[in-house]
Amino acid sequence: MSPDGSSDESYAYLGPELTFTESALLTVPGAAQARRVPATSVNAALQLVLDGEVGAAMVPIENSVEGGVTATLDAIAVSDELRIIREVVVPVRFNLLARPGTRLEDVHLVATHSHAIAQCRGWVDEHLPAAEYLPSSSTAAAGVALTGPGPWPWDAAICAPVVGERYGLAVLAEDIGDRTGAVTRFVLVSRPRPLPPRTGSDKTTIVVPLPDDHPGALMEILGQFSARGVNLSRIESRPTGAYLGDYFFSIDAEGHLEDARVADALAGLHRISPATRFLGSYPRADDGIPSVPRHHRDQAFEDADRWIRSLGAGKIQSDTAER
Repeated sequence: MSPDGSSDESYAYLGPELTFTESALLTVPGAAQARRVPATSVNAALQLVLDGEVGAAMVPIENSVEGGVTATLDAIAVSDELRIIREVVVPVRFNLLARPGTRLEDVHLVATHSHAIAQCRGWVDEHLPAAEYLPSSSTAAAGVALTGPGPWPWDAAICAPVVGERYGLAVLAEDIGDRTGAVTRFVLVSRPRPLPPRTGSDKTTIVVPLPDDHPGALMEILGQFSARGVNLSRIESRPTGAYLGDYFFSIDAEGHLEDARVADALAGLHRISPATRFLGSYPRADDGIPSVPRHHRDQAFEDADRWIRSLGAGKIQSDTAER
């Protein structure tokens, strides 16, 4: 597969069919014609990549309402053998689906993915205040289970509308999300390979463990970005699991590793925290182009390097050109 993920090799994704994750995967050029393997969990999808069973896996990483998908953040943080090569943002809408003949008042147990129930909590509390929630591996899995032979494990499922259309489920309520315009961000993850080329509208993801806990430790990390004009679009802390209070930071930064300001920031991070992990540079889904001041552009770094070298050579060099 090419670095931008645009070939017909095989893919894994958080299944079953008709999940939002599959919708995200189908936006990748060639994926619709490729072999697609549904996995029962994020970890299972990524393990298929590590085992060489598929070339890449599409998994959710962030939701505009609920925030980071911890299963993905934790899984990709611990492996040096995984790289993010693409991101996809998908609008999410939810319906309450049930077997034909079911009424809203018949619903006492609702199944869906944890991020979906979080996005529909207000509606559920208002219209189904006595109903209990049962977590499912995915929204689609919760709906598909209602189509099998009874007894059924739950009365209704919160799913994408396409699940009801495909399987003939009754729609008890439409568009029940608490926030209009909600989106979920997905990432395509592969084994290490050449980076997607720099586009000028890129994102870099890294994981930075705290080497030790002391006043200003987080400030030292953030200072590596601010001093070089690198904007952060996401930063989340996650426990390492080693002991209480031991955390790593999962960070998305604007820019590409080939940008001098980004490479210099990562070099600074590595000096502070040698266990810093690089998880990939890839095109942004929104095509946004960061505003970079002149003194943080690649040319400024090149001029500064040339000036330093001239000092060591005993030369007099002045660079006053406006850029």
